[in-house]
Amino acid sequence: MSKKLLIDARQADETRVVLLNANVIEDVDYEISHRKQLKGNIYLAKVTRVEPSLQAAFVEYGGNRQGFLAFSEIHPDYYRIPVEDREKILAEQSESSDGNGSVNGSGNGSDKDADKDAEADAGSDEDASNSADDNSDDNADDTESLNADN
Repeated sequence: MSKKLLIDARQADETRVVLLNANVIEDVDYEISHRKQLKGNIYLAKVTRVEPSLQAAFVEYGGNRQGFLAFSEIHPDYYRIPVEDREKILAEQSESSDGNGSVNGSGNGSDKDADKDAEADAGSDEDASNSADDNSDDNADDTESLNADN
């Protein structure tokens, strides 16, 4: 198979390139000198929205330009927070919660106690709802007992 690269530069402001493989066009590309090339460049962008159903992020990359970035095109190393940075973030969060006073309303500002209380409450509610689902024959009796507990 013979490959050929045809370049057309007859016009001063435009260059066209065609890649042929056995006289079949494989790729076509062109460049206009007064237009800035966007494809293939690397940009620093700000994520404006993440759409999980599309598994993609919408990004704004300079000026008023916006783009679409599929999760599959992002290398996992780019969205993993390094351990040092993660520790700094956690330290800043704990300092800011300590400085703002009480979080759980007890007056001591302990987030851990509030988290334990919330987990215990969630666990007891979950156990009650699971027992109601298991005994579908007496749903009315279970509902009454749940309401009586609360």
